[in-house]
Amino acid sequence: MTKTKKIVFWIATVWLSLGMVSTGIVQIIQMEEEVDRMQVMGYPSYFLLIIGVWKILGVIAILSPKLPLLKEWAYAGFFFLMSGAILSHLIAGSPATDFFGPLLLLVLTIISWYFRPADRKVVLA
Repeated sequence: MTKTKKIVFWIATVWLSLGMVSTGIVQIIQMEEEVDRMQVMGYPSYFLLIIGVWKILGVIAILSPKLPLLKEWAYAGFFFLMSGAILSHLIAGSPATDFFGPLLLLVLTIISWYFRPADRKVVLA
C-alpha cells in the first residue's frame, strides 16, 4: 500500500469515526432535535438508542487492529444506515441541509472501505 493511500485511508477513517461517534452520542442521549426529526420521519424515538449504540460499536470494530470480518460488517452497517438516512430524509421531504451529514458519512464510509490496508480485509480461501 502506498503512503498516499494510507494517508487517504486514515483521514477518511478518522473523520468517519468522529462523525459516527458524535452522532451516536447525540442519538443515545436523545437530544430533543433528534427526537423531533425522527418523529417527523415516522420513526419511534427508541430507534435512536439502537442506532447510536450500533454506530459506536461499528467505530470500535473499524478502528480495532484485528477482526477483518467484523470490520466488513461494520462498513456494511454504516453504508446501509447512511443510505437509509438519505432515503428517509428524501421521502419525508426534509430540507437539503438534512442530507449533508448522512451523505458525507456515506462518502467517508466508501472511501475508508476502499482504501483500507490489506491486513484489514477479509481473505477469502
